[in-house]
Amino acid sequence: MKLSPVASLLLRTFYRTSGSLLSKKRVRYEPVLSKNNFGVSAVAYSTALLYRNHGDPSKVVQLETLDLPHIGSECVLVKMLAAPINPSDLNMVQGTYAILPSLPAVGGNEGVCQVMEVGDKVKTLKAGDWVIPRDAGLGTWRTAAVLKADDLVPLPKDIPLLSAATLGVNPCTAFRMLLDFEELKPGDTVIQNAANSGVGQAVIQIAAAKGIHTINVIRDRPDLQQLSDRLKTLGATHVFTEETLRRPEMKELFKSCPRPKLALNGVGGKSATELLRHLQSEGTMVTYGGMAKLPVTVPVSALIFKDVKIRGFWVTQWKRDNRHDEDSLRNMLDELCILIRAGKLSAPACTEVELPDFQKALENAMKPYMSKQVFVM
Repeated sequence: MKLSPVASLLLRTFYRTSGSLLSKKRVRYEPVLSKNNFGVSAVAYSTALLYRNHGDPSKVVQLETLDLPHIGSECVLVKMLAAPINPSDLNMVQGTYAILPSLPAVGGNEGVCQVMEVGDKVKTLKAGDWVIPRDAGLGTWRTAAVLKADDLVPLPKDIPLLSAATLGVNPCTAFRMLLDFEELKPGDTVIQNAANSGVGQAVIQIAAAKGIHTINVIRDRPDLQQLSDRLKTLGATHVFTEETLRRPEMKELFKSCPRPKLALNGVGGKSATELLRHLQSEGTMVTYGGMAKLPVTVPVSALIFKDVKIRGFWVTQWKRDNRHDEDSLRNMLDELCILIRAGKLSAPACTEVELPDFQKALENAMKPYMSKQVFVM
């Protein structure tokens, strides 16, 4: 493909100023690697983490340079600012997630970017706006992209960058589960496992802001006391290990604390069964994850004598179901941003990583007890 003089100049400038990337593999690709195909742009490129096959993320993901398509009339050019590595991102690369993009694909489903240029029919966004993906599958592990304006949601720029980058998945999951399954009032109790996860930390903070008590279950580990103290600093009412849930002292707890109306399960297996044991009659257990990779086993007695409700939740499906209800998503994001500004909702512990260091970041993201890895462009 013959490039214009402007494009040639930009490409030469990129190669001169990107010393850290010169040792990386560079291959030219057709614009089908972007979600929207409007033809090859003569003036732009993107550095991206791309995979052509499913497998171990640290082995199949590569740092490469992609051409960007032209900016269509209903599209925007965005510069990515920060994008985390979530478990669902890794599952997509591994080929085990519920939805999978066509290959080759750019990794990442969450992040915050800044609008650089808008198409002539775009009225909802302007240059300089911060935006996040409305749905999964846009591919956020890259420096720039051309995307449909309708696939993006604006965010205020007065919240911390890492809070914006990690807002669209975990806090939204926590918010909806606390709101949509039981009518919780101040003084009510929620019990959850995976309390130190991104969702778990968001549940603690949102619940605390609403006056709701939380019983938080974590796995035993070397830094147990340090983690427990940190979760209590976020607003956790009680923090226990999974082993403690099986001990008699739990009966003593419920003499002063109401049994939970709502249980939030991100683990599965025996951990989920233990949550059910402590749920009050006619309460609800919502499963949003399965870190143990084991099925949820429900005792017959919980169904017959306690009439508990067993539900599931997937924030991606919620967003798709409410795609045409702009107020639902907007109101949720606005309320979460109010909590962020008030210092009542913070991002989880994050490690900032540059794209060239992606292999180490991916390896760390698959290890237990590690902070969330976030690519900062």
